[in-house]
Amino acid sequence: MEYTKEELEKMLQNQELSSAELQALLKAREEGKIDFVLMDVREVFEFTDRSIKGADILLPTSQMNEKFDVLEALKEKPLVLYCRTGSRTGQVMYALRNMGFDKVVHLSQGIMGYFGETEQNAPIPS
Repeated sequence: MEYTKEELEKMLQNQELSSAELQALLKAREEGKIDFVLMDVREVFEFTDRSIKGADILLPTSQMNEKFDVLEALKEKPLVLYCRTGSRTGQVMYALRNMGFDKVVHLSQGIMGYFGETEQNAPIPS
């Protein structure tokens, strides 16, 4: 299904994304229609086991306080968060919104409910 730019932007304004919506957003980003940052908040060993193709940043929840500068640099960009099941990203999204991040959405079912393209042993994004 093809989405308009407005429909894609509206997806990024929601609190949650489905697998199909994230797949559409990744395709649109690849085509230059929209921009966002896909952030994995799981631990390194989880990322290397399986990650969503197109992940831009790996920032484990265990390191967020130490790497706040990384987050601060992304404050104006739409952030799409994902973890294993959606639990950690729900908490991270809540915390980020309380810190003034207003462009944050998460993959509601996490990578476990994602049916798009994934990778194993992908290079760790910075």
